[in-house]
Amino acid sequence: LGSIHWYLKMLRDEGSAAERLAHVLGRSRYAADLLIRAPESVSILGDPDGLRPRSQESLAITLRSAAARKDNPDKAMAAVGALRRHELLRIVLGDLTGQFTPEQVGAALADLAGATVEAALDVATRVVGAGADGLLVDVLVVGMGSLGGRELGYASDADVMIVHQPRPGVSDEAAHKQGLAIVQELVRLVAATGSDALALDTDLRPEGKNGPLTRSLASYAAYYDRWALTWEFQALLRARPIAGDRGLWEAFAALIDPLRYPATGLSAAQEREIRTMKARVESERLPRGADPRTHLKLGRGGLTDVEWTVQLFQLRHAHDTPSLRTPSTMAGLRAATAAGLVGGSDSETLAAAYENASRLRNANLLWRGRPADAVPTDIRDADGVGRIVGRDPGTGASLVEAYLRQSRRARAVTESLFYQAQ
Repeated sequence: LGSIHWYLKMLRDEGSAAERLAHVLGRSRYAADLLIRAPESVSILGDPDGLRPRSQESLAITLRSAAARKDNPDKAMAAVGALRRHELLRIVLGDLTGQFTPEQVGAALADLAGATVEAALDVATRVVGAGADGLLVDVLVVGMGSLGGRELGYASDADVMIVHQPRPGVSDEAAHKQGLAIVQELVRLVAATGSDALALDTDLRPEGKNGPLTRSLASYAAYYDRWALTWEFQALLRARPIAGDRGLWEAFAALIDPLRYPATGLSAAQEREIRTMKARVESERLPRGADPRTHLKLGRGGLTDVEWTVQLFQLRHAHDTPSLRTPSTMAGLRAATAAGLVGGSDSETLAAAYENASRLRNANLLWRGRPADAVPTDIRDADGVGRIVGRDPGTGASLVEAYLRQSRRARAVTESLFYQAQ
C-alpha cells in the first residue's frame, strides 16, 4: 500500500490510525498475518466507525449478497472468505486497541460465524436444490456451546446441530437424503472460505460422531424421549438459532424447552450424574501433560468451572425463573445473582475468572498467531500476552502467579456451589 494515495493520506491526516497500526503490529502476530492477507483492511483504522462491532443481521446481508453475485459455489465462498477476513480483522483491531470489551469480542466473533454459516447455507441450498426434484426440505442450523452463547473465542470451533423438516408431500426418506446433501455441502463450503476458515463441529448432535448429521424434528423428539442423557439436556441450554428456517426453530424450541428448563428441576440422581460427568471431563479431556492449574478451559477455576456452575442453576431453576433462560454464561450468572441464587461476592469471583480466562485464551492466539489453552510460562510469551490483556511491560514473570490467585478463588466457589463441598 506504500504508493496508494488513500493509505498515505490516512497515515498523515489520521494521527490515531498510525498510532493504532503501530500498536497492533507490535503486539499481535495474528493481526499482522491478517493484514498481510488483506492489506486494504487497514482502512478500518481511519474510519471513525471502523472499530464498532456489526450485528449478525448486518453481516449476513453483506456476506449473502456477495455470495449471490457468484454462480460458482467455490467462487461465492471465496468472496465470503475475503469479507470474513476483513470483519475478523475489525474485531481483532477493536480488541487490541481496547475498543471492544471481552464480552463484545465473544459476541462479535459469534455473529461473524453465524453470518458465515448463513451465507454458506444459502449457497448449499441453491446448489442442492437446483436438481430435478427442486427443494424438498427446510433446514435449520442451531448454534451450541460458545457459539450458541455468543461467547466465541478466536480459536473456538463452531458447535452446531442440524434440524431438517420435509416440505408438504415429501417423504421422510427423500427429505433426509436431501437434507444430508445440503449439510455436507454446507460443511464443505464453510471450509472453502480460506486458511482461517471457521471450523464447524457437529459432535454435540445425538449419538455424536455415530449419529446422522441431520435429523427431522420427529426424529429429535423420538431420540430425546427414549435415549437422551442428562448432559444432553444440559448442552441444549446453549442452543440458539444461527441460520435457516425460523419457523422450524420455533418448533424445535417448543420441543427442547421442557427438557432444558424442566418443570421439576433436577432429581438427586441427575445432579450426581452432572457432577460425575464434570469430574470425568476434568480427568479425561485434559490434554496429556497439561497442568490442571493453568489450563484456561478445563483447568481448576477455568472456563468450564464457571459454565457448568451456571448451567446447574439453570437446570434447577429456569422453569420458575425465566431470566435464567439464556444461552449466555455471563447473562445466566447475572440472572442467577439477581434472583438471589448466587451471592454477590461469589458472582463477582466467577465473572472475573471467566473474563480473565477468556481474555488470556484469546491473547495467546493474538500474540503467537496460533491457539494455546494454557497460561504461558515462557517469559517472553507471558510478557506479550500480558501486555495484550492490559498488564505492564516486563511483568510476564508474574502472569502465572496472578492467574493462579484468581483461579483458586473461582475453584473454591465452584466447589461450594457446584460440588457442594463443605
